[in-house]
Amino acid sequence: MMNNTIPDVDYYAALADLLFPFAKSGADIEAVYPPRGLPDGAYVTRLGPSPTGFVHLGNLFMATVNRRLAVQSGGVFFLRIEDTDRKREVDGAVESLLSSLAYFGVGFAEGAAADGEKGDYGPYRQSERREIYHAFVRGLVASGLAYPCFLSEDQITAIRAEQEARKELPGIYGKYAEWRDADIALIGEYLAKEMPFVIRLNADACTVQGSGETVTIIDGIRGEITFPRNILDVVILKQDGLPTYHFAHTIDDHLMRTTHVVRGEEWLSSLPIHIALFEALDFTPPTYCHTALLMKVDDGVKRKLSKRLDPELSLSYYIAEGYHPKAVEEYLLTILNSNYEEWRLSNPGADNTEFTLTTEKMGASGILVDLDKLRDVSRDTLAGITAKELADFMIDWVSRERPDALPVLTKDRAILEAALDIGRSGEKPRKDLEYAAQIFEHISYFFDEYFQIKDPLPEHVGAEDARTLLEGYHGVYDQSDGREIWFGKIRALAEENGYAARPKDYKKNPELYKGHVGDVSAVIRLALTGRLEAPDIWEIQQILGEVRTRGRLRAFERV
Repeated sequence: MMNNTIPDVDYYAALADLLFPFAKSGADIEAVYPPRGLPDGAYVTRLGPSPTGFVHLGNLFMATVNRRLAVQSGGVFFLRIEDTDRKREVDGAVESLLSSLAYFGVGFAEGAAADGEKGDYGPYRQSERREIYHAFVRGLVASGLAYPCFLSEDQITAIRAEQEARKELPGIYGKYAEWRDADIALIGEYLAKEMPFVIRLNADACTVQGSGETVTIIDGIRGEITFPRNILDVVILKQDGLPTYHFAHTIDDHLMRTTHVVRGEEWLSSLPIHIALFEALDFTPPTYCHTALLMKVDDGVKRKLSKRLDPELSLSYYIAEGYHPKAVEEYLLTILNSNYEEWRLSNPGADNTEFTLTTEKMGASGILVDLDKLRDVSRDTLAGITAKELADFMIDWVSRERPDALPVLTKDRAILEAALDIGRSGEKPRKDLEYAAQIFEHISYFFDEYFQIKDPLPEHVGAEDARTLLEGYHGVYDQSDGREIWFGKIRALAEENGYAARPKDYKKNPELYKGHVGDVSAVIRLALTGRLEAPDIWEIQQILGEVRTRGRLRAFERV
């Protein structure tokens, strides 16, 4: 099968004509994608997901990094759909990705979109760029840097078994690359029989890598990285005529003028192949920035987030729970750059776009995804969002996740906004709102349809005493009372019924009292909200109004 002599230039040109008789030249393609007219130092970044249907936190993490790097430098952030693996493609996956990212405020300057695409460097779906890939594959074949390989699956399996037995590197290379420089007549026969084949890179012919055993690059996050040069004849074009990821991203990042590729550290092992391809094609590679893996602590052990084990890996989890996009963005910035939290402390009211994200401040070891920390960040973030904006957010969430509650929350928007705003002013504003599902639970007692008694009476108050206290309160309650007058009545009610007017009095002489004024307040709070822990009772009454306040007091007295 093999030639005894090294084929000459005419052989490679004839082979390229045989395999790709109608393909354009690489020069023709290059002319369609000129360099971008951007300012010096501008980043061109991309998000390149596969349409598998699972939109995960890593997609948002990468989108946040890439978008920030591009926007803050006056560059371009685009979306490219890497759909050359047809077996994994899921219908509607692109739409799901776009809607999920849109929820978190991620937009693209150009690329694939729900209604087509925008931009001058498309198509932005790799499955539509076949002609482009064939042009450059043809060029590699014509240069002796790639060749057709007709090895069957059975033959490849046998080669792997032999390599395993000899404890050799698995793959097609050296003596195992049986179709390198094969007789062109034999190749023609196989093509005539429509035998399936792939195109492989001829690693030994890629002398542009030099004679050294290693290659060194500067990673945007990790600094200098040295790795063994590629010796594998990797597949660059599959049997279906579509490229592998390795080859497709090399062509596309060059033509779309990508300057920085931010991706997970799981791609480090593929770096030798990618650098070899850029060199074989005589393209300048982008700056690679390999982020750390997203991790979690599970039973004291730090491990990689798992699609099977961890619901918080999916973006649908954060959308369904109703985490506010601003809170999630704030949280991601805290784990993206080590100096962000310090910046936020120094700039508490500033828009986070004033912060400059840098790859140098990104960690190279496992990035911990901590839901407790996210909730902490959410509390701080939501405290700075107006009640009106929160009400809009809650209505949007309810319409999607709890449609049964939509008529209830929208029936009287003033009540909704007041419920969300309670306790959020003053020197120490309330910071207990975290995400929509939790907020709905927090404010549900304001709506009669969801009001229910959830907690028992306080420890120092029996059922009979509770009825007595509520009857007494009902008698002195006046909706027009200011806060001080109102609380004076609570103190008086406590004293009249054997409770200390001040907690410190009870603490000093507990044997003299049934309890203290806090217990009396707790009974009233329980009657009005159904729970022992709730914001200021006086404010709650102002929102409920006199009719509903008295109604709940009477209802509890009868319990």
